[in-house]
Amino acid sequence: MKLRLSTGKWLAALLIAALLSLTAWVAWDNWGRFLNTSASTASQSEAVDASTLVRGEYLTHIGGCMACHTTKAGEPLAGGRRIDTPFGAVFTSNLTSSQTHGLGLWTEADFQNALHWGRSRDGRLLLPVFPYNHTSAFTRDDVHAIFSWLQTVKPVEQAQPTHRLTWPLGTQPVIAVWRSLFFTPTPFKTNTSESEAWNRGAYLVQSSGHCAACHGQRNALGSFPALDDLSGGFLSPQMWIAPSLVDATQTTLAQSSPQDIAHLLRIGQSQSAHANGPMAEFVQHTGQYLSQTDALAIATYLKSKLNTVAPNSTPPTAPIAASSPTAQTLYKTHCATCHGDNGEGKTHAYPALAGNPAIVLAQPDNLIQMALYGGYGPSTAVQPRPYGMPPYLFTLNNQQIADVLNHIRSQWGNRATAVSPIQVDRVRAAAY
Repeated sequence: MKLRLSTGKWLAALLIAALLSLTAWVAWDNWGRFLNTSASTASQSEAVDASTLVRGEYLTHIGGCMACHTTKAGEPLAGGRRIDTPFGAVFTSNLTSSQTHGLGLWTEADFQNALHWGRSRDGRLLLPVFPYNHTSAFTRDDVHAIFSWLQTVKPVEQAQPTHRLTWPLGTQPVIAVWRSLFFTPTPFKTNTSESEAWNRGAYLVQSSGHCAACHGQRNALGSFPALDDLSGGFLSPQMWIAPSLVDATQTTLAQSSPQDIAHLLRIGQSQSAHANGPMAEFVQHTGQYLSQTDALAIATYLKSKLNTVAPNSTPPTAPIAASSPTAQTLYKTHCATCHGDNGEGKTHAYPALAGNPAIVLAQPDNLIQMALYGGYGPSTAVQPRPYGMPPYLFTLNNQQIADVLNHIRSQWGNRATAVSPIQVDRVRAAAY
């Protein structure tokens, strides 16, 4: 009995020691590197040249800062925009020069710590909804430019709303553990074997574009494997699919020229693709501000990524056998006027449905979203009045929407699995 008791005590002591060691490692990993840093002081007052401010404003736009930190009809960069996640709602912070609620008292070192280390001015660990995995790739010069320009934004006295996350998510210990498991700052490294345009594109995709945040495959805890993972993702709260950009069966990148891809990023449409859903939002609030040179650089990089992966040519296991007369009538009544009798579409107006990879994605959520809620393409400076699609939420029932989508997914060379009324109902119910 004494031997067993002694063994139990030893096991308990080892467990406690292991937990203490793990706690110490997590604490050091998240806060230890800052123990010897000097305290923050007021913002720098040195003059900044005009070109730096211009670059900072540009990076703020193409980095999504303006989009995420501005509410509809709200003051620019005053924060408060709600972002829904699988773990609850998060609200963005105030980036104006307000000394009470914004960045007015921040130093450039504070701002660099936020972008490179995900750490706020007061030492608080930031939620990973702020994509500091990606912003850690920003160069110091770009951080300097962004911070310098943000300091010129007029102060808006608006406090950040309280996040609505399921407890204990959002607490500092939980964030610290998540960071120790999944976050490692990743400064961008130039690939000397590639062109200047390729490297610029890679830098933009991995930093300001943070494309993997949507197009990367996240695990159950919300982490994705790498800044350049573009293998496809699912935006669960919004019920949208971000297709793979490295699989030719899911994207039009293979048959698109760099100029076409650049046009899609900046305008929202090209000869073979139209942006919709979250991608349309990206183009409207972020992509349209890309310079032509940077958009072409991104296109160069994306096409190279596509060429590294062999297309998946495996046909669907149970393709739609045939289109019903009911489905054909529904298509002719509601779709053919814009998309054509043979799914050919109309250039610069309505996308083609024939031979369109977006139509035959294995998971049909994007198609169901468009059929239910319709929508317009992005409104940009080049195309302020885009064409749109009406919603059929109250016009067609679940079976009718499934029928017409199955018609589209089985005609003109398209070959995909069937959409069921249950799948339509799942997307419909997610909005309520």
